[in-house]
Amino acid sequence: MLTVPHCRDLGVTITSDLSPSLHIQQITTKAHQRANSILRCFMSGNVTLLVRAFVVYARPVLEYNSITWSPHLKQKIMVIEKVQRQFTKRLHGYKNLTYRDRLTKLALPSLELRRLHLDLIYCYKIVFGLIKLNFSDFFEFSSLPTRRHAYKLYKSRSSNVRVNFFACRVVNVWNSLPDTVSFTSLAVFKRCIRIVDFNEFLMCNDV
Repeated sequence: MLTVPHCRDLGVTITSDLSPSLHIQQITTKAHQRANSILRCFMSGNVTLLVRAFVVYARPVLEYNSITWSPHLKQKIMVIEKVQRQFTKRLHGYKNLTYRDRLTKLALPSLELRRLHLDLIYCYKIVFGLIKLNFSDFFEFSSLPTRRHAYKLYKSRSSNVRVNFFACRVVNVWNSLPDTVSFTSLAVFKRCIRIVDFNEFLMCNDV
């Protein structure tokens, strides 16, 4: 019987130990190449245009199917963040700004925050039946008195292997959503979570 140390399935490289390290190495290499190409190939030095090109051509490489592989180790989180960090630093007039200041000025969220938003959006789709996945295969509603919102999920005990999987890691963030977040539609939900402060859930919020 032939065994292999890793394989690629639906665009995600999966290793025998379920570590996302190899996948992260592959996508960051590809994203760096695209980011560098944008800076080399665009004749215009217009920052808005360059950032738009990065968002369209480089950032999706770093986010595709992140629900399944989003890292929990700070080292891996920073490896991914480095793509956007280096790109923004090379923009005209941004070299001497801190990464946080560059993101603020460019109205860009960190890549870690983007992945957290994607987790919440996917959770919303499962909770409200917008995708063909059984809610009960992932979650169950909490039976405890609710504060903040009416869709709190039960936090089950998980093994060390599963604790960082999507269905486990998203629960605390989902349950912490303030009552200012509306669940009336996916579009409204997306707008609401953009203005919520998630710093307590970010490993690299000191960017």
